[in-house]
Amino acid sequence: MGTLTHFKNLYVGAFENCKPEILVVLLKVYSVFCALMLFMAVYAFTYRAVNGFEF
Repeated sequence: MGTLTHFKNLYVGAFENCKPEILVVLLKVYSVFCALMLFMAVYAFTYRAVNGFEF
């Protein structure tokens, strides 16, 4: 659990005192989008590997 807290602190600290606010919001949305895409790629690879699909 400490690792997740560390990553959260890094994430929050990266956006402290950043201007303009709209850019901060866009970067936060983009980082969440990238995390979701990475999760989907790992899930798709795992699903195909477990079910024996051809690569």
